Amino acid sequence: MNTTSKTKLNLDDSRLYINRELSWLSFNERVLEMAERQDVPPMERLKFLAIFSSNLDEFFMIRVAGLMQRMQAGIQGRDPSGLTTVEQLDAVRQKTLALTARHAEAAKTLITLLQKHGLYILNPRIWNSQQRRFIRDYFQSHLLPLLTPIAAMDPQSFPLLPNLQLHIGITLSAQTGEEKQIIVIPVPTIVSRFVALPSREGEFWVTIEDVLIECAGMIVRGKTIESVDLFRITRDADVKIQEEEAGDLLETIEAAVLERRHRQAVRVELSAHCSSMLQDWIFAQFQVGPQQIYPIEGIPDLRCLWELVGRGGFDSLRWPEWPAQYPADLAGFESIWDAVSNHDVMLFHPYESFEPVVEWIRAAAEDPAVLAIKQTLYRTSPESPVISALEQAARSGKEVTVLVELKARFEETRNVRWARRLEDAGCYVVYGVAGLKTHAKALMIIRREAGRIKRYVHLSTGNYNEKTSRLYSDIGLITCEPQLTLDVGAFFNLLTGFSESVGWSKLTIAPTSLRQRMLDLIEREIKLSSPNHPGLIMIKANSLEDIHLCQALYRASAAGVRIKLNIRGICCLRPSVKGVSDQIEVISILDRYLEHARIYYFDNGGHPEVYLSSADMMGRNLDRRLELLFPITQPELRQRLSSILETYFSDTIHAWQLGSDGVYQRIMPEEKSLRSQQSFYEQVADAAGFQKARFRFRPIRSSDK
Repeated sequence: MNTTSKTKLNLDDSRLYINRELSWLSFNERVLEMAERQDVPPMERLKFLAIFSSNLDEFFMIRVAGLMQRMQAGIQGRDPSGLTTVEQLDAVRQKTLALTARHAEAAKTLITLLQKHGLYILNPRIWNSQQRRFIRDYFQSHLLPLLTPIAAMDPQSFPLLPNLQLHIGITLSAQTGEEKQIIVIPVPTIVSRFVALPSREGEFWVTIEDVLIECAGMIVRGKTIESVDLFRITRDADVKIQEEEAGDLLETIEAAVLERRHRQAVRVELSAHCSSMLQDWIFAQFQVGPQQIYPIEGIPDLRCLWELVGRGGFDSLRWPEWPAQYPADLAGFESIWDAVSNHDVMLFHPYESFEPVVEWIRAAAEDPAVLAIKQTLYRTSPESPVISALEQAARSGKEVTVLVELKARFEETRNVRWARRLEDAGCYVVYGVAGLKTHAKALMIIRREAGRIKRYVHLSTGNYNEKTSRLYSDIGLITCEPQLTLDVGAFFNLLTGFSESVGWSKLTIAPTSLRQRMLDLIEREIKLSSPNHPGLIMIKANSLEDIHLCQALYRASAAGVRIKLNIRGICCLRPSVKGVSDQIEVISILDRYLEHARIYYFDNGGHPEVYLSSADMMGRNLDRRLELLFPITQPELRQRLSSILETYFSDTIHAWQLGSDGVYQRIMPEEKSLRSQQSFYEQVADAAGFQKARFRFRPIRSSDK
């Protein structure tokens, strides 16, 4: 960008904005860099290779699919960065090709490194005769019965190939009186992608697709094989739900999930030097062109690396364990009821355990003093203890109301199953407000104490999922503060359709007022800022895309407000532009835990206000989702959150800084190095070390009060 005219730019100038899709690809590039780093243990690097693949799959199924829909619909116009849809698709393709080539090279390098530690993923070129005999015997006894070879003949009669499944394409030479033929074989998903070879000298593995390629002649006996190639289809998964026309939302969601299997192909990964006949067949069968073809180099679909990572062992090649610690805010109290009645409780996961929240719900299910439980569920674990506790509470006669968000992308099938289970247990199950996803994370427990009704609430930046709580960095608040709990009660009434959106005392709700509240807070910071006491805004979020908030932050920077943004993924704002965003610093943290918490800090003229939220600064969150922003009012907790933010901005190990050119550069330590996630864990572990009493969940009877 030309720096000489920056001061003359207006805030609608496309040069001030980074394209959303390219910004997301930059995020996935940082994931890839974690896999390339020599200071990251090898087994952890395998994880990042797998995460990169999974991320890219979802990006194509949703974002690239959306761009293709726009192009095919003839929708004109440019995004805030000035790119047309066609230009975005072309830029995405070029960036993706470069990244996937790096990804394959990183995998190759890491596989070589692991051999030094006794873990071998063998290339077929180096299999010895003994290994080949074992592989052929394994194929005969374990794989051949599972295979379904499909002749590629009439496109109209060819069966549907599943999304993201790997396939073998065998091109057969022409026989006497016959033409060339293509045989397609789905790679079985019911077995592991890796086959263990017998060895006493380490772990030796081969991929199942290499086994199938090796044994292709045993599948098409009597035929001459011209080529054996791999391919994989990625389909459009962005199915739209028309709720107004849906009589039964559960059935509509189930039908929409089935529809995904038939959606348009948006990407075909194909062996780099495949037969021209197979490529032509793929073009015709899936109605794709060269722009949708991505070459496979090395092992395809590296999500399979989770299988090796999850096997255990090789502890010296992993980061040391950081066991979740007992929450300091609960120490010395016999129950959560007692702790929260004394003070607001903040839980910082995964450094502090999520288990107290699960145990609290279980205790509430058994406690005769508990009258009702209300909760939102967006994403839950496969065998969720939270679901089990809610079922138990309903069967115990308590009033249990659960909002199950059926439209949580890629969780629809699971959430439909949970919804039916909860209904069968006697819970009141609702599916949110028409036209909106409910992304808010809220739990309310209503209890009778000393003859009076008392509300307790848990609000969080993350989902009620005990598994991801060990992998995602999130923050939760448990409180019985009357005004906030009253607001949460009104929020649940809004979800169940009892009332319209009302005036809120403490909560701010999207889509009605959250964006405007953020804009007002930024504007207040501008007004209170002065040369002697410049304002300060610190924000930690997953994404910043909303142009209204970007422009407000630009105005604040131009007014001298210091702005520190910790944005993990998408950031469309361009920092360090003279006269526009000189005062804006943007960093991104990638480490062992996925940064997921949303924290918003405003100096407010020396009287800081700190908020937590379920919402990122994106149009979808602010316009098409039900989200919550809630204040942290206790000074000790505000100070703790301020310290957490400052620690993030001091990270010199796992932080990247965004430049005005849109490129992220790693922040390198100068004198003193600091790894924010390690610092948080050490702080929490130190606090837990002083605990004398252990938290015990005991249902408190009415007679105890």
